[in-house]
Amino acid sequence: MRRIVWGVLLTLMCSGVASSGQAPDSGDVHAALVELEQSWNEAFYSKDVPTIANILAEEFIATYDDGRRGDKDTELAAVLDFNQQVLSAIQDDFTIQVYGETAIVWFTLNLVGLRGGEPAEVGFRFTDVFVWRDDRWQCVSSQSTRIGER
Repeated sequence: MRRIVWGVLLTLMCSGVASSGQAPDSGDVHAALVELEQSWNEAFYSKDVPTIANILAEEFIATYDDGRRGDKDTELAAVLDFNQQVLSAIQDDFTIQVYGETAIVWFTLNLVGLRGGEPAEVGFRFTDVFVWRDDRWQCVSSQSTRIGER
């Protein structure tokens, strides 16, 4: 009897997973989220609004390093308005936690650019929250904190 109950439970659990569109295994998720963050970063500097629009959920909210908040439209406008020369933008120190169909990505972004013709460096820490929907990860929230200027 116990075997039958376990068999039914296992069948129900497996059929629920298959039909719910759940996120991929966590190892795949980590690599996919790092790649998504890198694509977002590259798209920002190349002003690739469609790529970023696809990454951001409709209800996206950002909290910027100066405390301002913005929605998806604000973020996309910032992409088009960005006018600084970036020599390098390196993301590192990724930490990713997956909670079912929600993932949190923490990372550092180190920027080198020109200010008055001289190289200037600044770093940021980001916390991005993604949800799995429509067979893809979408960012619902992002917060950046400036960590230093050199």
